[in-house]
Formats: sequence, structure tokens, C-alpha cells
Amino acid sequence: MKVHVEVDCSPEEARRFLGLPDVTAANDAYVEAVAKAMQGVGSVEQLHEMAKQIAPMGQMGLKLFQQFMEAGASMAGNKK
Repeated sequence: MKVHVEVDCSPEEARRFLGLPDVTAANDAYVEAVAKAMQGVGSVEQLHEMAKQIAPMGQMGLKLFQQFMEAGASMAGNKK
């Protein structure tokens, strides 16, 4: 048996329903720091090095994110 439930709500409503914390202020600060750091980047290599330094968990975090994105793309491609 297959059951399909569809919930129509905003991301904010879903966050509140699930009891997740509001991290808007932390996200804004992170985005601002990244934007400031990127202003001095002059090449792709500099951007890559900067991303490794400021990303959560450094390069390991970037690899995990890459794997996550590849898995999502793969699943989207196999959807029937």
C-alpha cells in the first residue's frame, strides 16, 4: 500500500511546525561574511581556497555538500 500526503505550507510554517530554531540572523551574518570575503577574490583558485577556509568543516564540508547535491541530482534524474 502506498500513501501520499501533501502539505501546503511556507518554509517558515514548516520550520515552526517541526520545532526547528529560527537561524535567520546567523544565516544573514554568514552570508554577509562570505560576501565581504569574496570582494577581494580575483581568480577561481582564490575563490576555491577561500571557500575551503570559510565553509563549515572546511573541505570535508564542501565534499559532503557536493555528494549531497550529486545524490539529489541523481534521484531527480531517476524519477519516473
